[in-house]
Amino acid sequence: MITSKKSDLGGTEEALTGGEPCEWQRELQHNVTTVEGLEEYLPLTPAERRDLEQVTAAHPMNIPRYYLELIDPGDPHDPVRKMAVPATEELIVAGDMGATTGDPYGDDKHDKGNGILHKYPYTALVVTTEYCSMYCRHCFRKRMVGLPNDQTVKSFRQAASYIAAHPEIKNVVMSGGDPLLLPTSALKSMLSELRGIKHLNYVRIGSRAPVVFPMRFFDDELIELLADFNREKPLYLPTHFNHPREITPTAREAVRRLRSAGVTVNNQAVLLRGVNDAADTLAELMDGLLRIGVNPYYLYQCMPVTRVRHHFQVPLKEGVDLVDAARAKMDGYAKRFKFIIGHDIGKLEICGRIDDKLILKQLHARPGHQDESSRMLVRRLTDNGGWLDDLPECSLSS
Repeated sequence: MITSKKSDLGGTEEALTGGEPCEWQRELQHNVTTVEGLEEYLPLTPAERRDLEQVTAAHPMNIPRYYLELIDPGDPHDPVRKMAVPATEELIVAGDMGATTGDPYGDDKHDKGNGILHKYPYTALVVTTEYCSMYCRHCFRKRMVGLPNDQTVKSFRQAASYIAAHPEIKNVVMSGGDPLLLPTSALKSMLSELRGIKHLNYVRIGSRAPVVFPMRFFDDELIELLADFNREKPLYLPTHFNHPREITPTAREAVRRLRSAGVTVNNQAVLLRGVNDAADTLAELMDGLLRIGVNPYYLYQCMPVTRVRHHFQVPLKEGVDLVDAARAKMDGYAKRFKFIIGHDIGKLEICGRIDDKLILKQLHARPGHQDESSRMLVRRLTDNGGWLDDLPECSLSS
């Protein structure tokens, strides 16, 4: 744990036992956003300092003090550090892992304006903000998060009008960035727009704040808002724990408060080289999530994102065996998560392998390709292939 510069919030007993209320907006102003500021917490060599200045010029840095305190400053390979602190590996744009892309999920193809991404008929994703409390180094929207872009919603009312006019949309995902970093009053207005749309069965709010900035949930007004909405439509919060050390007492309290509002909290982890690419680590993560009332839901294969793939992606040949070994250590509820490729053609579950053949099942398909939904796919594993496009097609008999 960092001891050189403690914040007055992160992980403290006062935050959990009724001390002074936490002014989360004010705390965000203390986030570390410069290499100079980072050096107050972590030692950097002159070469690292020079490279990090270059990295942050392309991909900004933003780290809450709370999360910095989870890092071991004496370990340059600390898994929590890898997710938060820029690294020289981000300068690598080519290598033996294969091609990279800025838009692996095909967001641009399904952009309907006003921040709406409508990829699957029954789901609409609304990009509510480009801001996050932390800019994760493995983010698949790395090209846009924290930078000026045209994905931010100018008028949520117009987005809601699109949703209301499309009765095939059964659920909405509020995404970003991180919607829960918006003021509570703004969230109230947005949820009010969705509340009266009868064909919506439920709403999801995607947020990594329970992991990296849990003090946001010590705001009673926010919890009351979520509880009030949840009385009319079920509210789900997909979050993003990747490593057992992220499951702190403060994070646990944030989850408890969410659950007290009736919110179902699911976890969507990403398999990351140097972070959780060990069976024991994955098993500890899934077991730890269940202990705090979070449902293990997805484990994503790291996407082939530019300045991400070559230092975070685990080859599928290694990953499928790793996940099987981890599941063997878990009980029934822990092992319910799906190992997923979030591909441009749709979501694909990685079911396992037979010898050198990878078996996948397509869960969702693009509009106009509904016949592809629920189909089985077989690909031949290679030593370095980390994405569907890297693996040649084959059949079980070939």
